[in-house]
Amino acid sequence: MAHDESPVAGTGRPAQARPALGIRDLAPEGILILAGGRAILLQLANPAVGHGVARHSDFAARPLDRLTGTLAYVYAVTCGTPIDRAAAVRRVSLAHRPVHSSRNVPDGDPAYNAFDPALQLWVAATLYESATRMHDLVFGPLPDDDAEAVYRDYAVLGTALQVPAGLWPPTRQAFAEYWRNAGRTLSTDATTRAVADTLLHPRTGPVWLRLAMPLARLVTAGLLEPGERALFELPWSPGRQRRFTGVLTLLRAVYPRLPRRLRHAPMRHYLRAARARSAAERSESERLGAASGEI
Repeated sequence: MAHDESPVAGTGRPAQARPALGIRDLAPEGILILAGGRAILLQLANPAVGHGVARHSDFAARPLDRLTGTLAYVYAVTCGTPIDRAAAVRRVSLAHRPVHSSRNVPDGDPAYNAFDPALQLWVAATLYESATRMHDLVFGPLPDDDAEAVYRDYAVLGTALQVPAGLWPPTRQAFAEYWRNAGRTLSTDATTRAVADTLLHPRTGPVWLRLAMPLARLVTAGLLEPGERALFELPWSPGRQRRFTGVLTLLRAVYPRLPRRLRHAPMRHYLRAARARSAAERSESERLGAASGEI
C-alpha cells in the first residue's frame, strides 16, 4: 500500500496528486495481524498492563481471546460504521470494568486500572507502532504525508475509549520521543513472563493455532528489538535471524500481489462477526424486555 508516485503512462509527468492515505487504507491489511503478538508482548511489558492481563485474562484456557478481541475492536473503530464503533467501545468498556487493583505492597504487584488513560495510551501506541512497522517491512515506508495522516488517524484507538485527544502525541516526532521514554520504563517479572510464555506456547485451542505458532513465535520475536526480546528471555540466533529474513522476503514478494479482497478478508470476517453478535444481543434484550413486560 505504498504511495504510488509513478508517472502517468506515456507522458513522463507525475501522476495527479491524491489525498494522503489514512487509517482506512492501512488497517484492513490482514498482514498486520502478524504484528499482533509483538504488540501484546509490549503491552505486557508495561507492569500495570501486564499484571492486569495476568489477573483478568485466561490465556491458558482461551489463548486467542486477547488477540481476537483486539482485532475486533481495531477493525470496528478504524473500518466500521459509527454503530460498529459504538458497539465495540461498549464491549471493551464492559470488559474493562472489573480490571482494577490497588498496589499489593507485600507482593510488590503494581496498581492498575483498565480505564487509566495513560495505560490505554500505551496499548494504542503498541498497536500503531507494531502495525506500521509490519506495513513498512512488507510494503516499504510510506511517504511522509501519508505516514503523518495515518499516524493522526491511529489516535482513534485510544480516543474512542478514555484517552483524551490531547494525550496522543501530536506528531510522529513527538510519538518517537514518547516511545523512547516509555521503553525505558518497561520491565517484566515471573508473572508477566509466564503470561507471555502461555501466549506463545498455547496448550489448548484449535489444531491450526498450534501448527501456526512456530511461525508466529519467529515473527513476534523478530519484530522485537533485542532489548525487548531480552525482557521475555526469548531466544535469538543468527539462524533465527536468517529464517525471519526469509519469511519477510517471501511476504514482500507475495502479499502485495494478492487481490485486495483476499488481503482484507480478516477485516470483513471480524466486522461480520461483531455485527452478528450485536444482532444477537439486541434480540436477547428484546426477548427479555418482552418477557418482563408480560409479568
